[in-house]
Amino acid sequence: MEKEPLLYRVTPEDLAGHLLRVQLRIAHPHPQGQVLSLPAWIPGSYLIRDFSRQIISLQAECAAQPLSVQKRDSHTWQCEPCNGPLTIEYIVYAWDLSVRGAHVDESHAFFNGTSVFLMAHGLEHERHTVDLRAPSGKRNWQVYTSLPRAVGHPRCAREHGFGAYAAKDYDELIDHPVEMGTPQVVTFKAHGALHEMVFTGVAPNLDLQRIAADTRKICEAQIAFFEPRTRKAPFLDSADRYVFMTMATGDGYGGLEHRASTALMTSRTDLPVKGRAESTESYQNFLGLISHEYFHTWNVKRIKPAAFAPYRLDRETHTRLLWVFEGFTSYYDDLMLLRAGVVSRDHYLKRLARVISMVHRSTGRLKQSVAESSFDAWTRYYKQDENSPNALVSYYTKGSLVAAGLDLYIRHATNNRRSLDDAMRLLWTRYGRDFYRGRPTGIPEDGIAGLIREATGVDVAAFIDRYAHGREDVPLKRLMAWAGYTLQWTTPNGRPSLDVRTRIAHGETHLATVYEGGAAHRGGLSAGDVLVAIDGIRVGGDKSLDRLLDAYQGNDTVTVHVFRRDELRGYRVTLAPPAPTECRLTARESEK
Repeated sequence: MEKEPLLYRVTPEDLAGHLLRVQLRIAHPHPQGQVLSLPAWIPGSYLIRDFSRQIISLQAECAAQPLSVQKRDSHTWQCEPCNGPLTIEYIVYAWDLSVRGAHVDESHAFFNGTSVFLMAHGLEHERHTVDLRAPSGKRNWQVYTSLPRAVGHPRCAREHGFGAYAAKDYDELIDHPVEMGTPQVVTFKAHGALHEMVFTGVAPNLDLQRIAADTRKICEAQIAFFEPRTRKAPFLDSADRYVFMTMATGDGYGGLEHRASTALMTSRTDLPVKGRAESTESYQNFLGLISHEYFHTWNVKRIKPAAFAPYRLDRETHTRLLWVFEGFTSYYDDLMLLRAGVVSRDHYLKRLARVISMVHRSTGRLKQSVAESSFDAWTRYYKQDENSPNALVSYYTKGSLVAAGLDLYIRHATNNRRSLDDAMRLLWTRYGRDFYRGRPTGIPEDGIAGLIREATGVDVAAFIDRYAHGREDVPLKRLMAWAGYTLQWTTPNGRPSLDVRTRIAHGETHLATVYEGGAAHRGGLSAGDVLVAIDGIRVGGDKSLDRLLDAYQGNDTVTVHVFRRDELRGYRVTLAPPAPTECRLTARESEK
């Protein structure tokens, strides 16, 4: 242990109090006083999260003597100078049930390194060793992480055991989350590479074998996509396995990518159970989440914008290219489900049509480009409010439509000899394959059009200017027609509309969004209003509003009563006629 430049010891402590005790031993601290900091944000989630606020206490000592520690800013501390090894001990409050932070209770412990590991300034490129300790009374717990075991260390962990793990530098240290507990686990190999799937939370009768079989197909399809010759998994540059860490909850959904693992959250009802073979839409959503985060192993974790090579985790780091990294990934996640054979073409077309409908429902797409949305992720996309659908566009969803448009445009221009696939493989070989082996570089802000032209021979600069940097709708109807598909807009039902998005809480119908220029907006209703009655008939929860509106025709005027705060108000609202708001994609007979 004396030879370790930096050694962390992490122990879940006071499980009911949700605490992690961390000790950091620095063999050779800076002689003028060691500076320490915790990241302000986590890669993949573009919002300043101030993880340091969860550090409850912090103290330092040298040669068994206490040292003073001064806070320099919200995320940074400085110790007084010392000659010998420096020991820092601190407590982290871990009660963030998300894929971004740390969560500890009597059932498990999960943490991202950005929430737990202080960075020792000036020593970022030294070897970092982590000694994971089991909490008291939980000797049956095991450890699941892609962080390599510390071979040669006297406490080197055994397979899934507590003990020592190691990273070559701080950037690697914080890119391997850790799960401790007694989860449900299944493993498989994809093109020879080991993958583990770890499910935490209550998920009875879980069909692990089915999930593993479907996930293996997705992983193999993606590995073969980027490495058609070698079939080599990308994460083998950093770990001996890939770990899917899934927390099953009542209604959660989300994921966060890492270089050899991903943290996922899903509703337990999305997961298949034994004895039921149907492929539900919710299970397809879960597989889409898996596909999305796994694709990030190439596109984001290794193929990066220049602004992220390297990450600067103490401040906002802006790029206009998130539409490439999240948007392209969102395009390929469902496409890989189709190519892997885990969804049918009809299911794929329905999923794509649903995204088109979602994007076109928001007038914000006409006010903000996906390049602007990318740049403003820190202050707008990750800080959405009730008016966001009227004011901004998602670089995920519209970015995926830009990717789809580019793919169709390239295929048409080259008579199907080239596609966006060729551009992705060029990005991989030039920027991604050796990212962690050499000097990392990223894509310049203005480089994507040139790279696509180099890969395909097609000049897409005007297309990108118009649909990624501009605010026009991608002409998917025309592009789809070239490829043999028909895009139609249909009216989902004959019901008039208030032009709102609602949410149900405590049996009440709340207006979550009032769409700009719609019936509710023109009638004076506002987001946050609680619907009470329409023409004197009470509005309850669930489908109550739909049932009431079924009694009316478009352009009928009704009296709507709402509670705004604690005030009862009445408005006269002219209902919008049924509108063609649902996209439908079908293949022409010759394409079937």
